Amino acid sequence: MGLKNNVTEFVLFGLFQSREMQHVCFVVFSLFHMLTVLGNILVIITINASKTLNAPMYFFLSHLSFADMCYPSATTPKMIADTFVVRKTISFNGCMTQLFSAHFFGGTEIFLLTAMAYDRYVAICRPLHYMTIMDRWKCGLLAGASWVAGFGHSILQTLLTVQLPFCGPNEIDNFFCDVHPLLKLACADTYVVGLIVVANSGMISLVSFIILIISYVVILLNLRSRSSEGRRKALSTCGSHIITVLLIVMPPLLNPLIYTLRNNEVKNAMRKLFRVEGCMGEK
Repeated sequence: MGLKNNVTEFVLFGLFQSREMQHVCFVVFSLFHMLTVLGNILVIITINASKTLNAPMYFFLSHLSFADMCYPSATTPKMIADTFVVRKTISFNGCMTQLFSAHFFGGTEIFLLTAMAYDRYVAICRPLHYMTIMDRWKCGLLAGASWVAGFGHSILQTLLTVQLPFCGPNEIDNFFCDVHPLLKLACADTYVVGLIVVANSGMISLVSFIILIISYVVILLNLRSRSSEGRRKALSTCGSHIITVLLIVMPPLLNPLIYTLRNNEVKNAMRKLFRVEGCMGEK
């Protein structure tokens, strides 16, 4: 007979057991989450409201900002709410939903960054054919493929986890539901499942990282034949993306800041947006 799933909820250990530290976490994470959501909403509104930000790079940036806004929202609100309770619980269905959402938006973000690297490669290495290669249809195809690939990655991780039997301990040594802590709680041999999970996540990260490295090595080699002014402009357009990739641990908050502060077109569009809103407010 197969093992039954007797667990209806999981207990999360959280980051700290101290009440004082939990209060600090509430303030810090609430502030960071609010800034993350507002910053990415501002980028999305600016790009969609501006008539000048219609290049493929900004199309991908709006998708990236949406994923960056949703990615932490899969886990952070629950973590913030748990700072007020002693026993931090999450239902089985809620746990699987959290796991799926985090991997979906996190995976999509990686694929979007890879698509943006390809966009910069075409813009710098094949500038005369850029608008032909990166037309609206192909940009939509790349963005759509990123979301589909993120969904595929996430649904595989979720299906591998949800079919496991949980019949014993239900305490997760983490502040949110993820695959590896759940594998430790399953009352079955999870060796094969663990290998598939690692291969799925590892292959995506490795392939994406290799593509990113190759694209920017080719770009840097191509820039050697450019004038100093050409190199400066090319590096200016790529700098934001390179910084985001290097700081991939905290992209949801950093992306809107990096792309905005290093891009004059976005900053000018934001100024125009605020001026229009200011005039409407005065009326």
